[in-house]
Amino acid sequence: MDIVIKVVESKKEAKAFTEFPNKLFKDVEAFVPALSFDELNVFDKVKNPAHEYCESIRFLAYRNKKIVGRIAGIINHKYNKEFETKIVRFSRIDMIDDIKVTEKLIKTIETWGHSKGMNQIIGPIGFTDMDRMGLLVEGFEYLNMFITIWNPPYYLEHLEKIGFIKDVDWIESIIPWPKELPEKVQRGAEIVRRRFGYELVKIKKIKELDKYVYDAFDVYNEAFSELYGFYPLSKSVMEYYIKQVKSLVKLDFLWFVLDKEKKVIALGLMMPSLALANKKNNGKLFPFGFIRLLRSLKKFNTIDFYFIAVDPEHQGKGVITLIMEDGIKNGIKYGVVQALTGPELENNVKIQSQWKDYNPTLYKRRRCLIKDIN
Repeated sequence: MDIVIKVVESKKEAKAFTEFPNKLFKDVEAFVPALSFDELNVFDKVKNPAHEYCESIRFLAYRNKKIVGRIAGIINHKYNKEFETKIVRFSRIDMIDDIKVTEKLIKTIETWGHSKGMNQIIGPIGFTDMDRMGLLVEGFEYLNMFITIWNPPYYLEHLEKIGFIKDVDWIESIIPWPKELPEKVQRGAEIVRRRFGYELVKIKKIKELDKYVYDAFDVYNEAFSELYGFYPLSKSVMEYYIKQVKSLVKLDFLWFVLDKEKKVIALGLMMPSLALANKKNNGKLFPFGFIRLLRSLKKFNTIDFYFIAVDPEHQGKGVITLIMEDGIKNGIKYGVVQALTGPELENNVKIQSQWKDYNPTLYKRRRCLIKDIN
């Protein structure tokens, strides 16, 4: 039977689009779904302010009236203008193991992108650097993080057969948690405080977040400006993500660093792993999903490193040592046994050098692919 592609238009189709991978991989132990509520909102042109400068579209693939694949297309017009590119991004690609389905999905995004003047397609990559991105190409047997994608090996096989090649890779590592605070870290933190006058700030109530968080996201924009696919977050997009963070952040693992003028110069965020809880929830918050997530914030043995952003003017001065000192202490207090790094660009030597003293084990690799549109 022919494969039929339909644009997602109704709420019912949007829900089917969101739930498709959860049904496709429900029996895969390593698969952790995205939070369905967030996935619906991210494509809502009213709720997600990234649509102020991006446009997006979603498609479902059907065979015999049964969904066999999905894909989204995104064009970041500001990014394209800034870097003088004509790129359409594909995102949320999922499909059965049938290359004809994959070809049809990709061709649909290429056609849409070409109609908008685009000449290259990359992916999987989302609206912003805080979106899920990167096709899993190594480490399929491991549980994916709450913030990352899981996919089977045939995804890469299909995409390479239809002409995609590697653009960049991200790597992820497992880091054993120290049983005591390393003397090197403690000594380094003392030197940094004394030499530069830096101050580590921990907020105790979520209502205190606004005092620092907007300045911190300005630092985030500066710190990551050179990274692949990055475009600075606007104020409205910052607010969109801050609202998400407020609902689940564990304040013990959120840090701001101030310089001697009391200006925010760094932001650090780690989170207790929410992967197992969200797997049990199958991405749903209700009726009991939110309770499971909250329990995971109280009792856990795995920490996910989300990001540490340091103002470029203060990089190389030991700012991260202050965050690591407090982070290690809190991890020991909670009984943490391991940390998982989020995806880090393989050529980002600076961030990877931060883990060298902690015996990291590379266990996953994910990739953004690229192809010219004919």
